[in-house]
Amino acid sequence: MITTQIGVLQSVQVGTPHRYGVSKATEPMERRWQTSFFRTPSTEPRWLYTTHLAGNEQADLKNHGRPGQAVLLYAGSHYPLWQAELGREDIGPGGFGENFTLDGLSEETACIGDIYALGDAQIQVTGPRYPCWKIERRWSIEGLTARTAETGRTGWYCRVLHEGMIEPGMPMTLVERLYPEWTMTLINDFGHGRNKDVEKAQALGSCPLLDEFWQEMVVRGAKRKK
Repeated sequence: MITTQIGVLQSVQVGTPHRYGVSKATEPMERRWQTSFFRTPSTEPRWLYTTHLAGNEQADLKNHGRPGQAVLLYAGSHYPLWQAELGREDIGPGGFGENFTLDGLSEETACIGDIYALGDAQIQVTGPRYPCWKIERRWSIEGLTARTAETGRTGWYCRVLHEGMIEPGMPMTLVERLYPEWTMTLINDFGHGRNKDVEKAQALGSCPLLDEFWQEMVVRGAKRKK
């Protein structure tokens, strides 16, 4: 089997549910909430299970934690852009809730169904992350969730095909690329109404490796009126 290195696992983050905010706060950004979105870098080797990364735990199991969302990936190259645009040098790896921060890979180059190897572990791309309200709550920046969707710097999810030990600095290799035309950027553009090619959206929506949520979203977004 021939593999090609396409990136490096820059950093690894884990988090567990904790409560934040102030009781009876009147400002929405200051109200009490529970989340595991505050994920911090970890340098120690961790086992990647088929369901999750060791040491990481979801707070919202209704909307997260499915097999197709075992790990969240994010491009490290996005952080200098966020820091410059928002004037927040403290926004860095793990700041968007990702487990894996990558060097060399982004939404523009990651494709649906891609299989990546990290040592003995193998993961497969299932679709972009649909930005939620927790992003702006995490940084107390109103409009950050919408801005994340608009820029396409969303991150993307993977399922775990083979378990294994992972740690920062590991090379990420491409084992198989089944749909080179279906990038995370294209899926985001359809899902958020930026691409109106309905025929192409329907073809993408029928891709069996695309998360069911996105299968519907890409078609709906392409048909959405401006």
